[in-house]
Amino acid sequence: AVVSLFVCSSFFAYLKPPSIFSPSLDLELSVLYSVVPPALNPLIYSLRNQELK
Repeated sequence: AVVSLFVCSSFFAYLKPPSIFSPSLDLELSVLYSVVPPALNPLIYSLRNQELK
């Protein structure tokens, strides 16, 4: 799940058309790419650990 968050956000960042170029959008994407997966990591792994028990 964490890997898919990284992959999806990077695909969106690199495959967006040049006509949508916006520095603020690039900033939002970089924040999304660097903050959201590590923030969701504990939640994802705690759910996974509950499934294993």
